[in-house]
Amino acid sequence: MTLTDIRRLAIAPALALLPARLTSAPAEVMLLAIGLQESRFAHRRQVGGPACGFWQFEQGGGVRGVLRHTATAGHARVLCEARNVAPTESAVYAALEHDDVLAAGFARLLLWSDAAPLPALGDFDAAWALYVRTWRPGKPHPETWEGLYSLALAEVDL
Repeated sequence: MTLTDIRRLAIAPALALLPARLTSAPAEVMLLAIGLQESRFAHRRQVGGPACGFWQFEQGGGVRGVLRHTATAGHARVLCEARNVAPTESAVYAALEHDDVLAAGFARLLLWSDAAPLPALGDFDAAWALYVRTWRPGKPHPETWEGLYSLALAEVDL
């Protein structure tokens, strides 16, 4: 899938199910950059690992966090209801591999759970720091971040 496809088929429908205040160009850039960093939008199941969905969520990590965090739990339930998925860790985890809208919505909610505002567009370092804080990658690859973030920034085309 192209980044345009991801925006049109996953991110836009997910953001439409969430409060309007969660929709912004910086949010879209972060969602694209993190999806590129995690899966290159090529792998819905982590190669050699337990994570699933383009944004690579683990059941006991990101899924649990979004379902339980005070800032995101209510929005997660609404999103699950709209996607016909029970708001449980196991049901969401199973659905993320095949439901790109749900995956994009959970990715946006995971970003929302962070107390800091989204980084300014083009602030590679702050964007990287947010990604590392929220996704907590086991094997981070900072050497690929700037290039992938640049692709995301160009796609949103401000």
